[in-house]
Amino acid sequence: MTETTTPAREAFLAGERLEDVALFLATDYVDDDRLAGYGEAVDDGVVIVVDGERGRNAFKAATGTDAMGFARSAMEHEGIIDGDLTGGTCPEEPPADDEVTEEDDEHGVQFIFAFAEAQNEEVGGIYADGDVIHAYAQCRCGTAYSDRWTI
Repeated sequence: MTETTTPAREAFLAGERLEDVALFLATDYVDDDRLAGYGEAVDDGVVIVVDGERGRNAFKAATGTDAMGFARSAMEHEGIIDGDLTGGTCPEEPPADDEVTEEDDEHGVQFIFAFAEAQNEEVGGIYADGDVIHAYAQCRCGTAYSDRWTI
């Protein structure tokens, strides 16, 4: 599948939808074709961008987990979440090499919850540099992890 980003995801990733949240749900985690009607079908799942309250409710309905509670627990581990919100690299994943093992199949993003925060020079750090995307992922191995970056 050739992936093209929808205007909703483009706007979210550009920091133009600060009141919204983005969700990625992997096909092998939530196999519900109806989800594509609410978002954007991507190679390994669906990305949904909706207003914050509806997004948190949708996240809880799809994962059985409170979004902000999940975010707090995921902050304990830093990992890498793809800038397009469709995957990532678990901090528990062994370094890539030429040989793929059965253990490597334990890793893969099941779901992502993300929101953007407006630039805030008073806070300093990366927040002074621009809007910041906060993203939280759940790996198949059970590790929850987070990433953030300036838009």
